[in-house]
Amino acid sequence: MTQKTQSRSGGRSARRAARAAPLADHLRPIRPGMSGGQYAPMSASDLDRIHHAALEALETIGLADAPESGIAYLTKAGAKLGDDGRIRFPRSLVEDAIASANRSITLYGRDPRHDLELSGTRVHYGTAGAAVHLVEADGRTYRESTLQDLYDAARITDVLDNVHFLQRPMVARDITDNREMDLNTVYVTTSGTTKHIGTSFYDRSHVAPALEMLHMIAGGEDKWRERPFMSNSNCFVVPPMKFATESCEVMEECIKYGMPVLLLSAGMAGATAPSTVAGAIVQATAECLAGLVYVQAVKPGHPAIFGTWPFGLDLRTGAMTGGSGEQALLTAGCAQMHKYYDLPGGAAAGIADSKLPDMQAGWEQMCSNVMAGLSGLNMVYEAAGMHASLLGFCLESLILSDDLIGQALRCVRGIEVNDETLAVDEIRKVCIGGPGHYLGTEQTLGRMQADHVYPALGDRTSPKEWNENGKPDLIEKAKARKEEILSQRSAARFDPALDAAIRRQFKIHLPG
Repeated sequence: MTQKTQSRSGGRSARRAARAAPLADHLRPIRPGMSGGQYAPMSASDLDRIHHAALEALETIGLADAPESGIAYLTKAGAKLGDDGRIRFPRSLVEDAIASANRSITLYGRDPRHDLELSGTRVHYGTAGAAVHLVEADGRTYRESTLQDLYDAARITDVLDNVHFLQRPMVARDITDNREMDLNTVYVTTSGTTKHIGTSFYDRSHVAPALEMLHMIAGGEDKWRERPFMSNSNCFVVPPMKFATESCEVMEECIKYGMPVLLLSAGMAGATAPSTVAGAIVQATAECLAGLVYVQAVKPGHPAIFGTWPFGLDLRTGAMTGGSGEQALLTAGCAQMHKYYDLPGGAAAGIADSKLPDMQAGWEQMCSNVMAGLSGLNMVYEAAGMHASLLGFCLESLILSDDLIGQALRCVRGIEVNDETLAVDEIRKVCIGGPGHYLGTEQTLGRMQADHVYPALGDRTSPKEWNENGKPDLIEKAKARKEEILSQRSAARFDPALDAAIRRQFKIHLPG
């Protein structure tokens, strides 16, 4: 009996150890770049109508306020400058730009493990935004965000499996000089994570020194151009239907240096975009098509993300409603248009109007994150940590979002139907001469890691166990995890010699 018991115990221990070991990437139940696209709120004819409405707007209304350099690029490509100063886009010009644009682009990480392939309906979740406050979840307070906060967000993002990229989520409000803020943003994000990073620049003159730093980090300009691990988030338009002159100049400079560009149109439905979901999508699509023509005119084939980001508005108050059902529909509809054109695209989801990581934040963040993923959105921006309709960013919420996005990704993966998953043989074994349940069966044990996503912080214990465990609080658990991550040195930190060289050449505000 003793020998039999030891044998069974050893087998059980071995199975437990196998289940506890990390799965190979291709066996994980969720991973970056899984294909969505199961959800389609608009019909094929709806998409055709939005496309033709966008073409009509570009041909008859056009966009105002292009910089002189932009006018030169666009008119040379075939756009028409009117007497009213607006640039109009013939349909054939727009259709040619769509036809010649990239169908797939790769956003590189400093570590190739984090490369993101943007094509088809491959889904990736990450941060974004320019929050001016950090949410102190334990104290339920807001304060101005700092460079240290941005660095901490990068370090936390680096270890979260389900947050696939870092676009700057906060502004370093403790740095008043805009040039120094832009350069320090590049420094702290790249030294905090080896995932792909998105950032913006206040002025075109800030791009060249930022690229000097990025060349140093990459090991030379040639290596940077081979694998650009940072992209430019560029609000090239001021809706409705106006170019943002200075941002367009920044975009031209970024293209010159080989930096991928996110063409970002962020109208507010009911204020700077039509109040209807369809109308807001038409305008955002038209604006981003204009941006696509612009990029192709500057440098054909340059990597550009079709960034339709229309936001919802509470028409009773004029307040932004990033956590609304309308926002989820806006984002899902934009994802459909990206697929209609077969262009790499991104939009906003996961925003909470709630001021704290509470129940309201949970339903708001999950609603749009799931719908974005099911729609096959390539880049789901602002998916983690964002509160107060983009005014506040919370590090504890960023950590909790890793669990939330994990469940969203499981929805994206969907239901596999094949001979093994139909499980008729399994049903037969259990029901005929078997134990009458599936607990502990070979299939259950064999697939429990590959099929199921388990929360890292979410609590699934019984009320009795929860009570015995001291009634753990979710925010406290997230805070403890934050402190654990930040107590360790960043895995993305620079070699000391490189760090010293950067600090000699640039005024870095983060303590060494």
